[in-house]
Amino acid sequence: MNEPGKRRNSAERHEAIDVNDFVYAATGARVRRLTMPDGNHWFPAADVCKELGYTTTRKALLDHVPEEHRDNLETVTGSHSLGVPAGRSWRRDLQLIDLQGLILLVNACTKPACAPFKQWVAEVIETVQREGSYSLDEAEVQPAAAGAPIAYAMPDQVAEAIVRLEAHNLKLDEELAEGQRTSIALQKEMLSTQQATLAAQQATLAVQQAMVHALERIADRFDTLVLHQGGALGQLAPAPTTESVLADWRQRLSVTEGVWTVALVIAPVLVEKGELREPLESIAARTGLSVRRVNECLRLLRTHACIRSRGGAENGAPVYVLNRS
Repeated sequence: MNEPGKRRNSAERHEAIDVNDFVYAATGARVRRLTMPDGNHWFPAADVCKELGYTTTRKALLDHVPEEHRDNLETVTGSHSLGVPAGRSWRRDLQLIDLQGLILLVNACTKPACAPFKQWVAEVIETVQREGSYSLDEAEVQPAAAGAPIAYAMPDQVAEAIVRLEAHNLKLDEELAEGQRTSIALQKEMLSTQQATLAAQQATLAVQQAMVHALERIADRFDTLVLHQGGALGQLAPAPTTESVLADWRQRLSVTEGVWTVALVIAPVLVEKGELREPLESIAARTGLSVRRVNECLRLLRTHACIRSRGGAENGAPVYVLNRS
């Protein structure tokens, strides 16, 4: 984990800015570091926040690092000779923190998973403060390829922490996968239940519609039945005739000539068919009356309970039936 190369004394002054990386052996993550000519060290806040698990670098800095321990790259470097590689990763507005800021960020992190990184950072800070630099012991076996980077030995405590962390992560992955399988099964079960409920609702609607049609037919039939006064059920009055209907209407209202003309036309239809489904224009043509007069006569017959309305037909014509009491 680390900055390979020569160790520098903290009191030594530099002519230019040094750019070095600390390599965290637990994950291979690189924590960049700027060493200023005055010997002060600065670290990109994004590197540290990423390893500590902070969601937002800006919020982490505002919450845990005072202004005097953080700044941007352009302000920190000032007029010094800037020996940093060009590119997006070293933008002029890159947020930096000093050693105290680094300590504050590490101490503020409470996630158990970042404990190995916190331990390593503490070791780095202590070594840098004491010796001016930090380096690892080189591994016994080095890469054979020409130009390959130097391999460093991983401390035992860090290796043990990695093993524990990986085991914990594997367990979490298994629990997550099991939870996802359970969730999918529940969603399928809910979908099946919803489909069954919809089918039941459609069947219920069909039954209700059939009942409505049946009740309408019963109501039409019942209009032709009359129970004797105080009589027993099942003893039916004789079926109405045109003559009996007209006689009944004469008793119910004072019949004018126009009303009687309409009555003579519609009474036979009501008796024979049980209902009248004829446009007003047709009745007017048969009676020689105006449509308006025909409508007034029908309204008068309804008012005196001779007939009653049953809505409208498909062609828009009104539907009337006998009103038997």
